[in-house]
Parts: sequence; C-alpha cells; structure tokens
Amino acid sequence: MDRYCVFGNPIGHSKSPAIHAAFAAQTGQQLTYEARLAPLDGFAAAVQAFIAEGGKGANVTVPFKLEAHKLAQALTVRAQAAGAVNTLHFTEQGIIGDNTDGAGLVADIVNNAGVAITGKRVLLLGAGGAARGVVLPLLEHRPAQLVIANRTVATAEELARQFAALGGAGVVSGCGFGQVEGPFDIVINATSASLQGDLPPLPDGVFAPGTLALDMMYGAQPTVFMQYASGHGALARDGLGMLVEQAAEAFAVWRGVHPATGEVLHRLRAAL
Repeated sequence: MDRYCVFGNPIGHSKSPAIHAAFAAQTGQQLTYEARLAPLDGFAAAVQAFIAEGGKGANVTVPFKLEAHKLAQALTVRAQAAGAVNTLHFTEQGIIGDNTDGAGLVADIVNNAGVAITGKRVLLLGAGGAARGVVLPLLEHRPAQLVIANRTVATAEELARQFAALGGAGVVSGCGFGQVEGPFDIVINATSASLQGDLPPLPDGVFAPGTLALDMMYGAQPTVFMQYASGHGALARDGLGMLVEQAAEAFAVWRGVHPATGEVLHRLRAAL
C-alpha cells in the first residue's frame, strides 16, 4: 500500500491524517497517511528515511517549508514563486517540490465561499511565507488590484516588485498597514497576529458591507480579526477551508484524482 505522511514539529495536532484518510475512502485509493515528528535539526534525514521505507509523498508544515524547498531536486512554478514547499512528491526522477497553499486558498474563496476574485480589489495582510505562497495563485485569477500590506513597508514593497516581474505589473503593490486605502472586496489575513489574539493595525475603511474577510488561522471560536471584520460589516471566514483545499490539491498531485471537499470540511468544522 502506498505510504504518505506529513512532517512537522510539533505535529500531534495535525488534521492531515484524518483529511487524507477521508479523501482515500471517497476516491477508492489504497494508501496510508501518518503524521511524523521530524527533529528540528534532522528534516532532510527524516525525509530520506521515509523514502527508504517506501514513502511516495509527503506534506510539510511548520517549521520545515523552507528546508523542503532546498531539499527538492525540482520545483513547480508555484513552489518557485512561493519560495517554500508544502508538498513533496517522490518520483523516479527525484524529489519534486510543490506548494498547494495558494491553490487551496483560492479554491476556498471561489468554490466554498462563492466569491469571485477576478476584477476585485484584494488586500493581503502580511509579507512573510504564508503571504508569499498565495500571491501567484491570486494573481492568476486577475484581480483588479492586489495590495500587500505589512508592518515593515520595505518587505511588502520588495514582495510586490518580485511578483510584478512575474506578471503582476500594474496590479500588485506593497505598502505599510497605515497606508492602506479601502474599501476592499476581499481581505486576507496572512499575519500571525491571530495566534497572539492580536490584530494588524488597520485604518478605518478597509471593510465594506459584504467584504470577504478571511483569516488563515482557524479554531473553535472566531479569531480577533474575524470578530473585528464582522463588526464592520464583513463576511468573516477562517482558514479551515484553505487547509482542506490545499490537502485536496496535494492529494491530486500524488494520485491524479481531485477529491470532493465539502463533506470533509463539514465534518472537520463539526469536530472543532
């Protein structure tokens, strides 16, 4: 039976084994999927050991996405753009690195939330790895404008320059939080502020009635960002759908079949 896993540290909280087990049952695929704790200083060795045991592919979560990028012998276009890898595919040609985070986010916005990105004003909060991984897939949906806002202005501006050269010229721009001029149709929180129960310092006017406000974090209760957005008329959404959709994209990379996500997302939501 083909073997897959997710590497992380810590990893005990991972929902990936349950998600992929559900996908396998739904599609009739014969496989096993487990969570593996990799030592902080031993990621590459852990991957090689899994390959030696017959592993066919792996997901990669915190803190190993940059190491996975270095380990891969070939990178997909979206992994190159993201500068990080969350999906490894072990093939006869070597280790292929991919990044399904952005595709997962876009699928959740368009398919699950039912909000089109094309022609919309989109605000992306943060300019770190989580933000970088979703810029190219967002641009592929041709928004009217994509503004990257960050606490350190130079970081946002540099990220915008990089993606302007990849086809985002005239669409993508970078600025500081205080320089944001709303309202926006879609606001995505890719900062880690929600982990500390904090909120990016946003000026008034970012949200309008009906704005989709998506926090990449998720939990049993709405994040501070979601509560703030809801209080300003936005439709708030957490990152659980993104998690399920990026997993479905990885499953399709490995198995060549894209599972349906609705029922899996519903079950995970009920279990929070």
